[in-house]
Amino acid sequence: MPDTFLDSTELVINMGPQHPSTHGVLRIILKLDGEKVTGTECVIGYLHRGVEKIGENRTYQQFVPYVDRMDYCAAVSNGLGFCLAVEKLLNVEAPPRAQVVRVILTELNRIASHLIWLGTHCLDIGAITPLFYVMREREEILNIYEKYCGARLTTHAFRIGGLEYELYDGFEAEVKAACDFIAPKIDEYEQLLTGNRIWIGRLKGIGVLNAEDCKQYGVTGPMLRAAGVKWDLRKAQPYSGYEQYEFDIPTGENGDTYDRYLVRMEEMRQAIRIVRQAVERIPEGPIMGKVPKVMKPPVGEAYVSIEAPKGELGYFVVSDGTTQPYRVRVRPPSFVNLQSLDKMARGSLVADLVAIIGTIDIVLGEVDR
Repeated sequence: MPDTFLDSTELVINMGPQHPSTHGVLRIILKLDGEKVTGTECVIGYLHRGVEKIGENRTYQQFVPYVDRMDYCAAVSNGLGFCLAVEKLLNVEAPPRAQVVRVILTELNRIASHLIWLGTHCLDIGAITPLFYVMREREEILNIYEKYCGARLTTHAFRIGGLEYELYDGFEAEVKAACDFIAPKIDEYEQLLTGNRIWIGRLKGIGVLNAEDCKQYGVTGPMLRAAGVKWDLRKAQPYSGYEQYEFDIPTGENGDTYDRYLVRMEEMRQAIRIVRQAVERIPEGPIMGKVPKVMKPPVGEAYVSIEAPKGELGYFVVSDGTTQPYRVRVRPPSFVNLQSLDKMARGSLVADLVAIIGTIDIVLGEVDR
């Protein structure tokens, strides 16, 4: 007879909400058989701020800064998605100059978000040094944001109809310099990690999620592409002129934690590739389209989704013809992707669970909203 605890061989414990490896206030109820995970249940809501309901009690323009606070590692992407949704309701389009600058800022944001992911993922697994490296590179991007709009983290860069500010003198040169500085550093990270036997041992074959599982759980972004599905909204449903840029969609084969690492590393390289193309073709012209000062979109609804760093970020906005949205609903990738944790974690060890949570790349501000 095996030893039992309260007439059960199964042990139920809490991991979080105050735990460094849950990337915020995430509580996971773990069911364990020794060190083996037999089940998980995510308990969320500790960071809930009612963002969607706030959106229904603010004007369209007033709500734009609020979305920056959801995925605070990718504030620029948050703002772009909402602006595109309202622009669809208004039937207006940002001018060409604004569209190109939007692409530059959101792709820089993708790199910054992936750098945070890499540093914290390494830290979770026990590699401390890469965190200092990625913060050094991320600083180059944050300096550009600070000079452009005064913010480094919750970067409020866009307006409905275009941009908030005109570019500062030397913007193009600084963006090019940042790309030139960051590109070789990504190779350095790979030299440090990709062939490292400890890194491979901790990631390979861990948290496998195949293509069919991804579709069942609604998983998008790097996690979906790591399972071999070549799906990227920038190519599948282009927005902001992404169809004009040449870039590849990196994919994996095994859908494990190691493949998700490789996909995100290559995504940073592709983002640099897009930024370099965009910065060479910034046209002259206005930065704002023709939008009314008092915004009252016609009665109707719009859903717009973009390829945020963590996956598909969608905004569903309903207008009743007044200055405030009747309904705002966000489809956040962190929240949806988190559903797959139980599927990936079953049968793994507690130490593997830490690696799996890191590879989903969640931000609790976006999960809870």
